[in-house]
Formats: sequence, C-alpha cells, structure tokens
Amino acid sequence: MAEMQVCSPPQSCWGGRVVDFVVTMACWSYFILGFLFFFSFFYGAAYLFSSQREHAFQHLNHLFFKGFLGLLRILSPRQEWSIDQNIGKIESSIVVCNHLSYLDPLILISLFRRQKTIVKTTFFRAPVFGWLIKTSGYLPATTEGEHGLRMIEQVEKMGEFLSSGGNLFVFPEGTRNRDGKIGPLHKGVFKIARMQRCPIYVLSLCNTDSLFTPGKFLFNTRQRKSISMTILDRIEPEAEHCPVSVVDLEKKVREIFRLRTKSCDQKGGPSKQVEEWA
Repeated sequence: MAEMQVCSPPQSCWGGRVVDFVVTMACWSYFILGFLFFFSFFYGAAYLFSSQREHAFQHLNHLFFKGFLGLLRILSPRQEWSIDQNIGKIESSIVVCNHLSYLDPLILISLFRRQKTIVKTTFFRAPVFGWLIKTSGYLPATTEGEHGLRMIEQVEKMGEFLSSGGNLFVFPEGTRNRDGKIGPLHKGVFKIARMQRCPIYVLSLCNTDSLFTPGKFLFNTRQRKSISMTILDRIEPEAEHCPVSVVDLEKKVREIFRLRTKSCDQKGGPSKQVEEWA
C-alpha cells in the first residue's frame, strides 16, 4: 500500500506539489526539446549515413535515456537509487523484469547499449516515436495485421542480434503491475530463449511506481524512497544438452518473482552496488 502523506502546515503540501510540477516540466523539456534541438540531428545522421542503422539507433536511445534519468536523479535527491553494477555487464541474453512504472523500460535502455524490447502496438503508430522504435528494431506486442511481418522479421534476426552482444529485455507480465501480485506471464519470450539457447536473467525492480505513479502526470519527488534493481537469478534454457521446456522456464521465472515479492519491501528491497548514470 502507498504511504499516506500528511502535510503540516498545509502550505508544505502546496510547496511540494510545486516542486513536483517543476521537476516534471524540466524532465519533459529535456524529453521534447533535448530531442528536437540536439538528439534529432544524430538520429537523422544515423538514419542517412550509418551502415548499421539499427545498432546506431539503439546506442542513441541508450544515451538519450541515460541523460533523462541522470537529470531526474539530480532533481529528485530524496530518491536513493541502488542499481546492481553487474546488470550493465549483461550481454547476449534475455532479461526479464517485473513492471511497475513507465520508468522501467527507460532504466533498462539506459543500462544496455545494445537493446531490443517488446512495445505496445499503439506506439508504432505514433508520429516520430513510431519511426524511432521501428528503426531501433523493437518488437510489436502482437502479430495481428501489419505487425505480423515485423514480428517474424525481428524474431528471425534475433539470433544474430544476441550473438553480437545485444540484449532482449521484456516484462513478461506484459503490463504494469499495480497490486504487487504476479500476473500471467507471456510465453513468447521463453520460446525465443529456448530457440536461441541464450541465458535468461531475472531482475527485480522496486519502487519506481512511487516516483512515477501509474495514472499520475507528476513525478512524486517528496517521498523518500529507495529505487533498486537487482539480479535475482540466471537461468540456462539448456543444461548439459538437456533442453528445458517453455513451461518449465515459465514456472522457474514465476517462482523467482514470487520470492522477489517477499524481499522488495517499501524501502526498496535489498541494496547492492550502486550504478551511477554519469
């Protein structure tokens, strides 16, 4: 349950909301103006001149969101960030994580230079943003209609992408989890892991929903929270030439997530080495 904020005197509540508004506007200014007047030139150059367009766009996404989160950290000093340094060293793997907030995919993009993920199909139709995620090689969340061909194309290229050091990160529940319970896990990612015989890293995120609450527009910078991301486990889809079934992989991940809910308390769960977005 979210903590109830009590303001005394009442003016402190209004002051806190003003701070939240200023921080939110500053982050949105970076998101819009930083893209239009700085990053857009690099994206345009990569699209026109890069021989590895997909790779170049993924690297630019990494830099863009690393800057966004760095700004957010500076403007919300009450939030303690604890990110396991080993997460940034993961390569050639599938990364699965619980999903609490729209911040979650941005954090993972900021950690991985080579990254792909599964995106809601509505975003593919968005002006500019849709072009960015298509060119970055991100996968649509459905195979219906026009997205079927794109999904097939990306899955066929996945082996080469993973072998070259890229990571596919996904939120297997498919949507933000608002009650802390484990929702149904989509089996597609486990099929890819088994087909490509690549390791699965299971990560735990805590308290990103406290900073950016689902359904809210403003960041909540007033609460003192510890936002953490840790590696819970690593699973090998094939051990000693004995393949693990898709069902078994799903069960293993579900059990790992179930144990995670016991350790991810309101203060942010277990704290490990801190990764700086510098």
